[in-house]
Amino acid sequence: MRILKRLFKWFLTLSLIGVFTGAAALGGAYLYFSPEMPDVQTLREVKFQTPLRIYSADDKLIAEFGEKKRVPVTFDQIPDDFIKALQAAEDARFFEHFGIDIKGLSRAAFQLASTGRIQSGGSTITMQVAKNFFLTREQTFKRKFVEILLSLQIEQTLDKQEIMELYVNKIYLGHRSYGIQAAANTYYGKNINELSLAQLAMIAGLPKAPSAFNPITNPERAKERRDWILGRMLKLGYIDQARHDMAVNTPVSARYHRSDIELDAPYIAEMVRQQLFERFGEDVYTDGYRAWTTIDSRMQTEAIQALRRGLLDYTERHGYRGAEASIDIQALSPADQLNELKRHSSFAGLEPALVVSVDESGADLLDREGNTLRLDWNGIKWARPFRSIHWTGPEPKRPADVVQPGDIIRVMNDSEGNLKLTQMPNIQGALTALDPQDGAIRSLVGGFSFYHNKFNRATQAYRQPGSNIKPFLYTAALENGFTPASIINDAPVVFHDVSLEGTWRPENDNGEFNGPTRLREALYRSRNLVSIRLMRALGIEQAREFILKFGFEPDRFPANLSLSLGSASATPLQVVTGYAAFANGGFKVEPYLISRIEDAEGNLLLQANPVRVCKACESEAAITAGTETTESTAALPPEAPTDILQPADATPAPRYAQRIISPRNAFLIQDIMNDVINRGTGRRALALERNDLAGKTGTTNEQKDVWFSGFNPHLVATAWVGFDQPSPLGRGEYGSSRALPIWIDFMEDALDGVPEEPPTAPEGVVRVMIDPATGKRAYTGQDNAMSEYFRTEDVPTETARSPEQQMQAPATEAIFGY
Repeated sequence: MRILKRLFKWFLTLSLIGVFTGAAALGGAYLYFSPEMPDVQTLREVKFQTPLRIYSADDKLIAEFGEKKRVPVTFDQIPDDFIKALQAAEDARFFEHFGIDIKGLSRAAFQLASTGRIQSGGSTITMQVAKNFFLTREQTFKRKFVEILLSLQIEQTLDKQEIMELYVNKIYLGHRSYGIQAAANTYYGKNINELSLAQLAMIAGLPKAPSAFNPITNPERAKERRDWILGRMLKLGYIDQARHDMAVNTPVSARYHRSDIELDAPYIAEMVRQQLFERFGEDVYTDGYRAWTTIDSRMQTEAIQALRRGLLDYTERHGYRGAEASIDIQALSPADQLNELKRHSSFAGLEPALVVSVDESGADLLDREGNTLRLDWNGIKWARPFRSIHWTGPEPKRPADVVQPGDIIRVMNDSEGNLKLTQMPNIQGALTALDPQDGAIRSLVGGFSFYHNKFNRATQAYRQPGSNIKPFLYTAALENGFTPASIINDAPVVFHDVSLEGTWRPENDNGEFNGPTRLREALYRSRNLVSIRLMRALGIEQAREFILKFGFEPDRFPANLSLSLGSASATPLQVVTGYAAFANGGFKVEPYLISRIEDAEGNLLLQANPVRVCKACESEAAITAGTETTESTAALPPEAPTDILQPADATPAPRYAQRIISPRNAFLIQDIMNDVINRGTGRRALALERNDLAGKTGTTNEQKDVWFSGFNPHLVATAWVGFDQPSPLGRGEYGSSRALPIWIDFMEDALDGVPEEPPTAPEGVVRVMIDPATGKRAYTGQDNAMSEYFRTEDVPTETARSPEQQMQAPATEAIFGY
């Protein structure tokens, strides 16, 4: 008994000495390393590297920019099953220990003593947080000791929920995914709270070795790791046998999901990225900014489809240019054939395919996944051979006339889902639409495929607008005393002008001349000679200065008569912005794309404060000033800062759009442009069966650029088609036949459900019956009289002569003055 007491005292003494020695050693180590140790308080203010995300106006994800894919989650958002799976995999006693696990460290020490090297670190989740945020990955005793000290400090500073939250948001889980939410998106295309038990256990197995246990690149080892974790969860009592058995019998379903992009708008994404990079620099890719655009996802989708359909229609109409490439399939193994095919990327739904064999009814193809496809004759027979932009060869009689084994071609699904031969368009286009009331861009497409060619033609391509410029010139005429009934001579003219490189003999596009023509008819028939005479009557400089008020660049607008026919240069976005003034009743708006920006925590940083059309504000201001609002001189200038994006904590002053067309003339030009659709070059748009549409076609010399710009009070859109290197589009290609169908295709869906809103004549505009030949008042009983709008002070005072009066006293004066 005495011996037992003495042994007990001896062991107690040794234990106390060990405890005190250990405490002293720990304290001494702390004092020794403390000058080098970071401040764990910084974990409370940690900012995870989070990518920039860009959204549509209706919250559809457009793009994500940044090296690291990360979506931070709070502790409350972490599924309980995942916490249990993570404990089973990494740290079963996480919620009980004080930062270090004695049993785990003892196991690591035993392995070191028995093998002579470090095999496992015995790390807790807290220790991994210390390592991930503050330390390197080197395996040394010094680093391990500092890791332990930091873990103790972290446990004193943060609670368990905060530590778990830091861990699950920081860890790397493969495929550029950092944090469990990004991993859920990458491997399963879902949010973390939508995953099954099997999927959660799979992600919980990744922190140990994201490459070795990756369910995409190494599914067998990943399943082994997952099932081991599920077994641990069963053993620890976290799940019951039924859930365990169901989960281990679940097949591996992981596959690579790109960022959950919900809206295809890469041109938009790049525009926003550039703007934000200029404002925030490199931090924009890591600080978790979120930007909302003005883009309407439904309109954007339809704009992309409409433009692509139009460009593919042009491509098909001008014939098949042949295979994209050809290989000798006899000399290559199937694997090598597939490798050759994979050199060709998919663009805009046009998939590359290898022709394996050809028979009388079609061709057998191989796609990039190694699948066999069948291309029937119905999908081939359209392919007349391309000869030139004006001509195609004869119709093919059989599939072998078009394709041969070894050809690498492109195919797509037609509107009925059948496979069809196609080809990448060598022509390009742009389509952009905005809200004329404040300039918000609702859709924008800068080309057939951003991934094939990133040049944004909507904002970067300066092209000649052709007759799309004429409404601006005709508005200048209305502002300077002309009326819709003014008579201008549509007759040949020759100019000798040094700025036009000598003699210039302009013509109408059909080579015909109509003689005296009313201004209204001249615009809706797009008569070139009338436009030239109008500019001469107004004066070149005066007309040019008026047109520039719509937002065009002076350096790109020549100061000569060719401007009247659209020899200037402008981007589609500039053109559509100019046309917004016709749609909104005469106000100049500024196009803008970003509506608001938030930080990673959801705090509003910047919000848009665009100039807005406010006719009521204009009227109130005019009444206060004692002026009339019938002329553009009564414009209300903006007084707020010019930057559309303004700090959220500011109280921005309202910004009112400036009037650049008087109300009465804005109505008159809109009514004339309505006739472009009802009677003129835009008649195809009658298919939309709306009474509130107006617009103008545009075609340049040799048909190098074709346009259509049109609008109603709610939406204005411009479509442009042309080659990147300007050259003729070919026979029969005009604004009315090539750009207008794209515009119609887009507007049909964009305006679906939008009530019609035909313009009404403002005060001071009256309708009078006139003689269509002279523009004078119609005589009593005139059969061919037509109604016309006039400003009250411009109503014709003369009456046209009846046939009897003309026989009695023939006119001697000219019926036109220009």
